Amino acid sequence: MDLLNTLVDKGLRREAPTRDEALAVLATSDDELLDVVAAAGKVRRHWFGRRVKLNYLVNLKSGLCPEDCSYCSQRLGADTGILKYTWLKPQEASEAAAAGLAGGAKRVCLVASGRGPTDRDIDRVSDTVKAIKEQNEDVEVCACLGLLSEGQAERLRGAGVDAYNHNLNTSEATYGAITKTHTYADRVDTVRKAHAAGLSACSGLIAGMGETDADLVDVVFSLRALDADSVPVNFLIPFEGTPLAKEWHLTPQRCLRILAMVRFVCPDVEVRIAGGRELHLRTLQPLALHLANSIFLGDYLTSEGQAGKADLEMIADAGFEVETTEQVTLPEHRRGGGCGSVCGSGEAEPCGAEAGAGEAAGVAETTEAAGTAGTAGAVGAAGGAEASAPGAAAAGAAVPGARTDLVAVRRRGAGTDLAPNA
Repeated sequence: MDLLNTLVDKGLRREAPTRDEALAVLATSDDELLDVVAAAGKVRRHWFGRRVKLNYLVNLKSGLCPEDCSYCSQRLGADTGILKYTWLKPQEASEAAAAGLAGGAKRVCLVASGRGPTDRDIDRVSDTVKAIKEQNEDVEVCACLGLLSEGQAERLRGAGVDAYNHNLNTSEATYGAITKTHTYADRVDTVRKAHAAGLSACSGLIAGMGETDADLVDVVFSLRALDADSVPVNFLIPFEGTPLAKEWHLTPQRCLRILAMVRFVCPDVEVRIAGGRELHLRTLQPLALHLANSIFLGDYLTSEGQAGKADLEMIADAGFEVETTEQVTLPEHRRGGGCGSVCGSGEAEPCGAEAGAGEAAGVAETTEAAGTAGTAGAVGAAGGAEASAPGAAAAGAAVPGARTDLVAVRRRGAGTDLAPNA
């Protein structure tokens, strides 16, 4: 396909595709799927080889959130049956992190529910980071605490935090349909605060909320404009007890096309398969490794993932290797807070903090406090637009073969007396 050849050439040059080209990837047929995967795989291997970075989530504070994010099992008033507990002690969090690190994880993601941290919460997280790094000097730590106030990103950086996650989740046009208690602009502001403080920006999306193909393309171009170093791609987990419980729009093939589109738009960033991969990709998970260079190991925040041992076997069987602490994830031009993929492309695009919040390219993220990486949600039931492109289901219409039986609430690991899945 001429389209795929063009996208590969652009990806190797770090040049952005056009919106129409990105939309065309999502509109490809199942007969063309392996060609799409092979093309995006060339871009992935050019920048990341066959390495797979493992990340491990530690839910520092579960539930008890005042925000109303429609996709989130921890949302205000949700009756989802998830674990609910207040802050883990630093040693408890360090022990939880150690399980993931022993399984090969390179980055620990510390997440806490809530609108955003207080100064006391920043102290708690700082103590936790110190406890983790005392035992594992080379570990990367990413914090995900919600909306940041002035000076908090700098304090986290000083405490040894390496990255900050705050997902945009969906397009600016549909954001108000999934959340009323904060705005898309709030999320953009937090990503920029983290970026300005020298933290690696981690910001992604949730697919499967009834959004259109145009919404997906908008949010991914927004993430490119924000210059996120890592882009987690979550696939909605429709938890019973949330407004999006009936939103089942994804097929394994649809998920692969979404990941391919993200890779073409963000060719040289860490694309991470996050919440919902087991639920929606199922037996096609190994194919997704040809598109993404990063996954979460084991369980998520409030839901269970497949066994950590199965993750490692899948990586090996697919011909990939686990990235070690001695290997640097990002290409050299992205290290040290550089401009990354949007600069050096020959285009007159803004990057990082220079990109305007209202620009067509867009920008935004999630406070995994106000909706987090393993607890996705949906636009459709909250009033989002109907899908209009091939492969995208209309809001309220479940796709054939949806595996509702695979949704499992986490009952082990952090916040429990049971051993974690790592």
